[in-house]
Formats: sequence, C-alpha cells, structure tokens
Amino acid sequence: MSNKLLFLVAVLLSLSYNAQVKITGVIIDQDAQRPIEGAKISFPKAPEISTFSNNMGYFLLESKKNFDSIVVQVVNYKKKSIPINKNQNINLIINFSEKDKIAASTITPSVTNQIKADTDTSSWSANQQVNYVKVSGQLIDGDTQKPIADADIFLKNTQVYATSDSNGFFELQSNKYIDTLQIITDQYPTKYIPLQRGDNLGLIFNFYFKDKDATKPTDQGTVSKEKEIDEVVVTAFPKKRLPKKENPAYRILRELWKRRRTNGLNNFKNYQYKEYEKIEFDLNNVDSAFISKKIFKKLNISAKDIDTLDISGKTYIPVFLNESLSDIVGQNSPTKREKTFLRGNQASGIPNNDIVANTVKNLYKDVNIYDNVLNFFNKGFTSPVATIGFSVYDYLLADTVSVDGVDCYYIKYRPRRDNELTFKGDLYITKDTYAVKQVTLQSTSGINVNFVKDIYMELNYDNVNDSIFIPLRNYTVLDMSLITKKESGKGMFAKRTLTYNDYKFNEPQDAVEKLLDQQWEPISEGAYNRKDEFWADNRPDRLNEDDKKAYEMVDKVSKTRLFRNIVDAVQILSSGYVNVGNAIDIGNLYQTLGYNDVEGTRIRLGARTFFSSNDMWRVEGYTAYGFKDEQFKYGLEGRLMLNKYNRFTLGVGTKRDITQLGTSLTENEGIMTRSFASSSIISRGSNEFLSSVNQTNAFLSIEPWKNVQLRLDGTYQYIKSSNPTKFNIGYYNKKGEIKNDLYDSHLTFSIQMRPGAKYSRFGLDRYEHTTLSPTLILKYIKGLNGVLDGDFNYDKIQFLYNHPILWGPIGRTNVTFEFGKAFNKLPISLLGIIPGNQSYGIVNNTFSQLDYYDFVTDIYTALHVEHHFNGRIFSYIPLLKKLQLREVIIFRGAWGDISDGSKNMNASNINYVAPNKDIYYEYGFGIENIGFGNLRIFRIDFNWRGNYLNMPDVNKFGIKFGMQFTF
Repeated sequence: MSNKLLFLVAVLLSLSYNAQVKITGVIIDQDAQRPIEGAKISFPKAPEISTFSNNMGYFLLESKKNFDSIVVQVVNYKKKSIPINKNQNINLIINFSEKDKIAASTITPSVTNQIKADTDTSSWSANQQVNYVKVSGQLIDGDTQKPIADADIFLKNTQVYATSDSNGFFELQSNKYIDTLQIITDQYPTKYIPLQRGDNLGLIFNFYFKDKDATKPTDQGTVSKEKEIDEVVVTAFPKKRLPKKENPAYRILRELWKRRRTNGLNNFKNYQYKEYEKIEFDLNNVDSAFISKKIFKKLNISAKDIDTLDISGKTYIPVFLNESLSDIVGQNSPTKREKTFLRGNQASGIPNNDIVANTVKNLYKDVNIYDNVLNFFNKGFTSPVATIGFSVYDYLLADTVSVDGVDCYYIKYRPRRDNELTFKGDLYITKDTYAVKQVTLQSTSGINVNFVKDIYMELNYDNVNDSIFIPLRNYTVLDMSLITKKESGKGMFAKRTLTYNDYKFNEPQDAVEKLLDQQWEPISEGAYNRKDEFWADNRPDRLNEDDKKAYEMVDKVSKTRLFRNIVDAVQILSSGYVNVGNAIDIGNLYQTLGYNDVEGTRIRLGARTFFSSNDMWRVEGYTAYGFKDEQFKYGLEGRLMLNKYNRFTLGVGTKRDITQLGTSLTENEGIMTRSFASSSIISRGSNEFLSSVNQTNAFLSIEPWKNVQLRLDGTYQYIKSSNPTKFNIGYYNKKGEIKNDLYDSHLTFSIQMRPGAKYSRFGLDRYEHTTLSPTLILKYIKGLNGVLDGDFNYDKIQFLYNHPILWGPIGRTNVTFEFGKAFNKLPISLLGIIPGNQSYGIVNNTFSQLDYYDFVTDIYTALHVEHHFNGRIFSYIPLLKKLQLREVIIFRGAWGDISDGSKNMNASNINYVAPNKDIYYEYGFGIENIGFGNLRIFRIDFNWRGNYLNMPDVNKFGIKFGMQFTF
C-alpha cells in the first residue's frame, strides 16, 4: 500500500474513535405496552456520554471506555441502574411500570425540567422534523432460532444495501427518509417492513418454515411460475446446489465462453478516445455526534455537510476531489504506441494534489471482465465469467431485462465458499450475442485484504461485434479503514469514476502517426487552470447537486489552518522530508540514526532541492558522523533532465563513506544509496567487514522507447578496509606485492526494461504505480587500467530478472533470477559476493543464513522464490482463519565458482569458498498479516540452511522479522 495514502488514512482516522461498548435497546411502558420516547440513557461514571430514546423507544449508546452499568431516566419515574457486559449489549428491553413512578410530592421540578430540556434538544425531539432513517436488527429462523446469514437487505427502491452477517445482524442508514425495508433471503418470501423516521434499532425479524409454502421451489430456485428460459423470473438461490449442466445459467455462460471477447483497442490499426476521470476521497461513517467534536469545528465542518453513499447507506464527508480530462491516441501497427494528452485537471482539498491523485489511482487496476483472474491490490480474484466459474461461484438465472435498450439475461452470482478472493453481484449478458453488457462486483464480508472493508465495482461495456468489446464506464468504491473492519468503524471511501467516449477507429494512418510523432507536452498549457465553462462543455455528464456540494465543502475545509497542518504532517510522515520555503527538503528523517561495529552510533543529516514534484533538476547531499570512529562522511549528487520526452538526463556525484560491499549481486551505481548492512541497528553476530569508499560517478541516461532505459556510468573509486585490524582486503599485485587498498576506474553500460510499468508525473523522480510488470536489467562493466590511476583492466556482465506472477485463487509468486561473471582475476572488493544478511530484518534478494563473505565468486547464478498463498491454506484451520494470518513459502538457491587466478591474488583474511560442488540452498516459511483489525503489517520468517553445514560458525536456522504495508 502506498505510504502516502496510508498516512493520510491514519491521520484522518486519528480524529475518530471506535466504540468498545455498544448498547442498544428499547424503553417500554410495561402497563400501557407502548414505547417511551425521550428517556435519557447515560453512564453514571461519565454522565456527559448520553443519548435519548426515539419515538419507538429505541436507543443506541456507545463509548470507547468500558463501564459496568447504565442509568435510565424517565420523567416521573425513578432512575434505573442497569448492569451491562464489557463488550456488547444488544436489544435490551427496559421496562417501567406503575411501581417505578415517583410520588407526586417527591418529584423534583429541576430534574424533570432538565430531562425535558435535554430531550427537546436531542435528535429525537420532533419526529416530524427527522428526515433520515437508520435500521439495525437481526434475522432469525423462527423455528430453529438460528440466525439467517447472507440475506440481502435494501431500503426499498434505492441502492442502499446491506448483507446480514454470520449472526444474522445487519445495519444500514440513509440521510433521506425511506419508509420501507426490503429483506430478501434464499429460502423465504421477500419481506417488506414499514419504517419510522429516524432510528429503527434493535429490530428482530423471524422467518418461519410455514412461509416457505408461499412460493414453490423448483430445481432452478424459487420462481413465480414455470416459464421458458427466456422468461424465467427467479427470486432466490436453491437450497441444494444444482449440477452445472442442469443450471440454466450454465448454457448462457458456455455460449459466452465460446465467444470470448477481447478489448477492442487491441483489434484496430489505430484508435482515439476521450477519458474523463473523477477521484474522490471521503471520511465515512460520520454522524452529527461525531461532527460535533471540537476539531471539526476548527475544520469548519457541520452536520449539513454530511452525505450518504447510495450503495451502502454509509454517511461521509468528502476531503479530496480531482477531475481530469484526457485525449488518448494509439496505434497497434506497424509499431505499438500510445500517448495521453492531459487537457484539463482541477482539484480541491489538498495542495500538491497530483501526489494524492496518483496515490489513489495506484489502488485501481485495469480490469478485463473476460480474464479468468482479476487483479485487485495485486491479488487474484476469480472473475464471475471465468471458465472455472462454476467451481467457485453459484449462479442463478433471475430474469430477462433491458439494459440501455439491449435485451439481457440477468444472472445473480455469489461465492460458494467464504474467505476466498471472490465477489458477489449481478451479470447482464446480451441475449443475441452473449456478451457482458454490465456487471457489478462486490466483495464478500470478511474479505482478507488489509485496510479494505469492501470493494464495489460497476462496469459497463459496448460490444462492437461478436469478438470485440470496448469499455464505456467504470465506477469503483473502496471502503477502507486503517484499524477495524467493523461496519460501524470510521474509515475512508476512495471513489473513482472513469468514462470513455468519442471513440474513433482506423483513422487515416498518416494523421495518427503525425499526432504520435508530435512532441506533445504531457500536460497541456493551462490544464490546471481551466475555467468552469471548459468543464461544463467537456464533462460527459453534468455535475449533480451532490457533486457541487462536495466541491464547495472541500474548498471550505481546505482553507482552514488545521487542515493545512494535517496535510503537511502527512507529507512529512510519508516522504520522510520536511519542506522549507517550497525550495528545500530536509531529510530523509528515517535515515537519521544508524549503527554498525565500525562507526558505532551514526547520525546522518541530509537535504535536497524540491520546488515541485516535476522538477527537471535536483541537487541532494548529506553529511554523517560516527561516534566510535569519530569521522565525518558526506555525499553530494546533482541531476539534470534535458528532455522530458525521452528523459535524457545527466548526473554527477561524489561521496566518502563507510559501506558494506557485497550486499547485492547486481551493482547499484547511485551515489546516494546506502547498504542496509552498514546502517542496521540490530543484527546477529559482529560485522567488522565494512569498507571505506571514496567514489565519484557521472552518468547519462535516456529512454528511447517506452519503459526502456539506457544508461552509461563512469565511476572512479578508492576502496580500503574501514577496520584493517579485523578485516583487510589485501591482494597480490603484478609485482607480487601485497596491497591493502585499490583504485578502480570503470564504465558501466546498462539496459533496464519494465514492460507494462506505469508512471505519473514527468520530472526526475516519477511516481511509479504498483503493477505486476517484470524487471530486466543487463549490465556490462569495463574496468580501465591506468585511467585515473585505475589498477585493473577487467570485463564483467550482470543480469537480473524479477517478475511477480499472479496465480488467481492460489496466490502470488515472486521470482528473482540473477547471473553474473567476471572474465578476469580480481581482488575481493571487485568480486561477486553471494549476499548474506546478518540483520534480523527481511531483506529481498539476500540469503538469511549466510554471513558476509561466506561465499566469494567470479561467476554465479542465484534464484529467489517466494509464494504468498494469501491465507488460502490457513483458511481451512478455524483458529488461523479467524486470525486472518497468511502463509508464505520460501526457497533460495545459489551456485558459483571462483577461478584459480582470483584465488591466487587473495591476500585478505577471507578464505575464498564458492558453492561450486552443490547448489547452496535455503528454505523456509513465513507467516504474514500479523496484527489486529485492519492493521496487519508484521511478518515473521523461519529459515533453514539446506547444505554446506560443515563451514565454521554455520547458521542452520534463523528467524527474520519484517514490516510491510501491503494489502
């Protein structure tokens, strides 16, 4: 998960609390058998926490603290003290009768007046003035008294919707009064329940077996009467699952599979279209009591700013809005090219809004409903139209309907099993061409995705012909929360609407190539300053009243000092830098403190220029001091981008520092990078194998093709041991003399390819979206003897391939393969060291059971494989399923050899050993998603060393710890 988004959610949610005590009930006049309105309910030890019963006698009282009792006050009655449990007390019935009345002579007017005054100012005071509805309750099988789970509950004729949980409970609300509740279950007729204005809490609905006779079940489900497939109208899933070939929906989906569509953009020689995107970020589950907090008054927020999301009935307040309008031009032949031209963008709420907008965009992936696996948060969800769908979902042919004037089969689907990455929703498949016209996807309750409580997506398509579709609209809502998955917990909505229109295909090729060859500005001049007339003319749909209200509200909030302070704090926490004067960043704050055996405690201070996220030049540097070696270190680098189209960039830098060589097989030429091993605060054993490096580097890079970077580096460095008494890098030179330092001059030519990678912004430091794109790096390194006193002439090659692979329901595999070879004899500081990891932290592409310099090679191959099951195996173990833990299996292997020439040069205190007899390997398993609620950021790995167990001080077993902000 993006750190910026995570911290934004964290700060906003810190304004809220989640109740530890929740009490609902009804106050009854036992003699008259009617509800008592206006009763005051409070905690005796915290009388300021109180509520009042509504016109139906219902009340809801919540507190973050635990209390052992509540007090109920009713005018003309004695106070009652009711004991409560520590957790939840649902559906209490509190009776007042004649014997509880206070004698007229003992009634205290002041008490009566106070209760009346409080009641008059409460939200229940005048029923006719209440214009909202809130419903909570439980569905019960009246015969067995067992709860009814997975029932669909709607406010009639709206999209305000909830699903009963495993205990039959549900809750929904709307800021508009709806007078009827609709309850749909699998085995009972639909119930319609009248609702009062305001709160309707703690209701209990009983369903009896005798009601089942109201409609007769057929093999397909409960239907109104026998009809042909084109006319069947079904109201519920059958209790007994049908074999797929007997299910009418199977015939329809089988025809769809035969005519499987491809995205139309890939089937035309060229294409053009307009894309409109609206992104909104909201704080949800807010109410008037929450808004009454002092902090919201400082933000200039009031109850009138609250709105309700139709699909869930949850209330929310918008905090960020962004609209963009783009022209997209592309071709598939003779070469595949595409360009996006941003014509307009407007945002409200957060300065530097492109950072937040890109962060939110990073949550969403392009979805092709015809794929068997849909990628959400880099996890594989099974598509409802997957060819394996009938092993994952139940399908119900419900009706035939018209969608945008097209006759469609209406198919409902739901997952067969809990705790799998699946959806439930509705499919609309065209009757004449068997193509998806519209589909809704909603995640199931208890979805095992961190920081996410619910996913809702609605996709609309146009079908060009029997084999091609094009997207028309994509509407997505993510219900997110940092801490809790409780429906009542405070959280965030991340909403995105994408609309595509004005499609053009197979236009004259010369005209298209002319557009693609133009040196287009990635951002149009004036794109961020468009007037209202531009948006009125170019939006696909007009802003509705809710949208206008949201803009006004966000503009109002963003002008408050408190909101600006919150945004500044989020940017500091997420980036690690403090901006001064919109020109200089101080940091990185997270690299301020470090420790190693040579420097002892290390303090580092750094800064960089930063005028905007699209800076074309940047200078950054740092200085550091070790309290044990009492030495200052420094680094300084400058970069300049000369062309933002092909990203032609020049850079130069220098540093003098202590570092751990051999922590990565594929070398990083950057001046500002620093090894984890030279800064980790806690590690096993001692590490005296650090080197003192004085390095100067100059480079130029260019991207002649999309996602392909060519880079040339020239590097000069002086290397010596930072602690010669414990570690030396000695070698024999050509004269047979032992030297304990070296001068190295070399050129590095590298090619980096990231097919499918996506970026935002165009400056030096682009924002990279999280994707499953592979990474390929190929380097050729040429040592230059005699150039700038270089001691060695050599040739090396290095190759790295990394690819995360999504396997759908069984998880994700991350594979990294590396290969390298030095073609000449070299001293230890220039050889390929199989990277060990002596820290207690998890470090990618290292070997957890190796110490530094355990294996020294001049030719090597290495393989790292991790498979994340996303909790699939643990879901079959009840306790682990409840804890939402996830399992990881790990394999690492390396083979290498060392030439006799390099061995004969060695005069260091390191005995060269290479894993040349057998492939060295490690294996293990990990448990991730450790934490509580939605905050599950910890991981623990258990690692075993597979062979080479006779080496001195071998580590046969080890435990590593990690933190990962992932979904």
